[in-house]
Amino acid sequence: MSTLLEKIKKHEAQVAVIGIGYVGLPLATEMARAGFRTVGYDKSEEKVRMVNAGRSYIKDIHDQDLQPLLAEGRLRASTDPGVLATADVVVICVPTPLNKTKEPDNSFIVAAADDLFRGLHKDMLIILESTTFPGFTREVLLPKLQESGLKAGQDFFLCFSPERVDPGNARYHTRNTPKVVGGTTPRCLEAITAMYGEVLEHLVPVSSTDAAEMVKLLENTFRAVNIGLVNEVAIMAQKLGIDTWEIIDAAATKPFGFMPFYPGPGLGGHCIPVDPLYLSWKLKTLKYEARFIELADDINTHMPHVVVELVADALNADRKSVNGSRVLILGVAYKRDIEDVRESPALDVIELLQGKGAEVSYHDPYAATLRIGEHVLHSKPIDGNGLEGYDAVVIVTDHSSVDYGKVVREARLVIDTRNATRKVRGEARGRVIGL
Repeated sequence: MSTLLEKIKKHEAQVAVIGIGYVGLPLATEMARAGFRTVGYDKSEEKVRMVNAGRSYIKDIHDQDLQPLLAEGRLRASTDPGVLATADVVVICVPTPLNKTKEPDNSFIVAAADDLFRGLHKDMLIILESTTFPGFTREVLLPKLQESGLKAGQDFFLCFSPERVDPGNARYHTRNTPKVVGGTTPRCLEAITAMYGEVLEHLVPVSSTDAAEMVKLLENTFRAVNIGLVNEVAIMAQKLGIDTWEIIDAAATKPFGFMPFYPGPGLGGHCIPVDPLYLSWKLKTLKYEARFIELADDINTHMPHVVVELVADALNADRKSVNGSRVLILGVAYKRDIEDVRESPALDVIELLQGKGAEVSYHDPYAATLRIGEHVLHSKPIDGNGLEGYDAVVIVTDHSSVDYGKVVREARLVIDTRNATRKVRGEARGRVIGL
């Protein structure tokens, strides 16, 4: 271990990051910035080609971030798993989705471990960042790697550190977001603390990889459950004829015991809709039902249906049917001012409206194309009089670059799920209906 620690201290340790997506590329960039020779390993030839050309495909990483690192030889990308054999530190940042029955799909981690296994050597530090259920690192990854005959904590060092990436966050990024770290043994924890201590500003050590895995799931379960609560409040407020946002804003003036969450058309992104169900699945194996998680998932998953019901009711009030109506979706990214459409509720809203016979278009300044099933849609402009031809405009994601005053002045009917038009509703040409 002394050899590894010495390499880390001198910034001579070579780093490989498996998976250079929303988590892996920013982390690889920070590793290279800190002075470590870093390679991003990915099966996507397009991603590898773009990184090696100094072109970023992630909004939070700019071309000018990559180009100096490439020129200095501190960063490169490769599709060759052989690069893992020469690495001293390997960080796994691959997707962990759910399958069709909402059970954990850890096949990407297992595939990464297979690639890693062939190059596993003494004094290697392995860090899993992909979200998974408590116990995965210890119960699945550890035995798999120890089949090599090498022992964790003695010959190699295995750790878990949950990613904390918030795309589009101007204040917190990879370097300055506090980082939870856990090791399978105390020496493993020492190794990851040494490594990440050279790259990141603040580390939060915990007692085990199980604890580190649970931290990630608590963070996102907290958000999922509270969003589920406020989404149900929005449904109840609709039925009571009360403005949901007014209630939340007033409650938020309480200086203690309340934290505002806001309703929306459903959950999006890779983490919040997915991660709590990893915990729920794990508890089912222990014959325990995670009732808050299941209920919140049920409410949040149903929200696109609530939005479509609002559209149908509003059109019906205008003596129009959803079938044959022209509907524009404003915003398809899962959150404002980013290009990421993973798990976006906009996809469900579009499919549900299409299923009812609506002619659906969309506008999003960050997503030029969108795949819905076998069909590819293209973002429509809303300049000029582009809104007058639609029977309804549905705001699914609010973007700072969109002129919502123009939207309410030109559209006949607006369904606003994000409260984006609140300040300009007095300018409305037609009706504006909030969630």
